[in-house]
Amino acid sequence: MKICFVDESGDTGRLPSATAPIQPSLVITGIIMDYTRLSTATERFLQLKQRFYPSSATGPTRYLGGILTEIKGSELRKLACESARQQRHVFGFLNGVMDICESVDAKIVGRIWIKGIGQPFDGRAVYTSSIQAICAYFHDYLARQDDLGIVIADSRLKHLNTQVAHSIFTQKFKSSGDLYDRIIELPTFAHSDNHAGLQIADHLCSGIITPMAIQSYCMGHVQNIHVRAGYADIKKQYKDRIRALQHRYQEANGRRRGGLTVSDAISYAGGGLLFL
Repeated sequence: MKICFVDESGDTGRLPSATAPIQPSLVITGIIMDYTRLSTATERFLQLKQRFYPSSATGPTRYLGGILTEIKGSELRKLACESARQQRHVFGFLNGVMDICESVDAKIVGRIWIKGIGQPFDGRAVYTSSIQAICAYFHDYLARQDDLGIVIADSRLKHLNTQVAHSIFTQKFKSSGDLYDRIIELPTFAHSDNHAGLQIADHLCSGIITPMAIQSYCMGHVQNIHVRAGYADIKKQYKDRIRALQHRYQEANGRRRGGLTVSDAISYAGGGLLFL
């Protein structure tokens, strides 16, 4: 049994101008783990949080209570750009997150959307289609592993969760057959402050992949508070490790799919730019 933990970074609003204080990207990432490795990943993640953020755990169950206080990826990427000391601390923590992912043979898949400046952006449709793509990539991974799986996504508003789950429902129960027959149920939605898998997904998605995407596709085009020169250091530090974690595959027609797929509505650059 494999579990795909899904988190997103960014917002679903359009980018009206190059200087508007709107996030220029929407990144949805899934991290795939075998359930037999999840307890190991959780234990090591608690130890990592206790080492780098000892004040995050409070109450009588101090060690286990550390899961309840999230260290948000959006704050990590911001702090990494503030000073050399902060960057060393953030990179130390994120290196630990990457070490955990590599040690449990985790894989990542996802969709990266770079918003066009002054162009329409249907965030609801984009999020829904991204979850469908992640399910397709996850399903291919399950088929290659001859395994079954389930998707656990970070919860949003109920009506948004319902729409996304129903879009998968229509593909699992269509008259022509189940597109995701190795995914045993519809995506379920959980609170990230209870799940190490969702918190790790946030650190990858928001703390590493989002600044990589903004540095690769938005620098020089968008000038707002979400585009920081320090993101170049994050990309340099992690691009090779993130590339190696991807589940990429080739279809019968020769088309490459999976991994982190990019839709760039500014310069229409390809996904390979993410790792250059």
